[in-house]
Amino acid sequence: MSSIHFVVHALGALPADITNPAPADPTSGSNGVSLLLSYVKWGCLVAAAVAAVASGGLMAVGSLSNRPDHQEKGKRALVWSLGGVIVTACAIPLVNTVFGAAH
Repeated sequence: MSSIHFVVHALGALPADITNPAPADPTSGSNGVSLLLSYVKWGCLVAAAVAAVASGGLMAVGSLSNRPDHQEKGKRALVWSLGGVIVTACAIPLVNTVFGAAH
């Protein structure tokens, strides 16, 4: 018997009814994990907001004091802080959906 025929025969022997179990909450309904995640989500948003304001200040100081390197650092920091806001904003509904499916 060739190897292809062997593989086809072996796959045909697998059970046709593979069950798909429902999602189970590994924390048994503990509110501690949800509380921790909510603190982390708000912490990420606050950190991104602080970084955006600080980068605006760095751009202003770099522009007023004629230091173009500070102004460039402020621009890069602003782009990265906005990127952090976007990632956090996308992650929040994803985490809520995953944890909502477990209940």
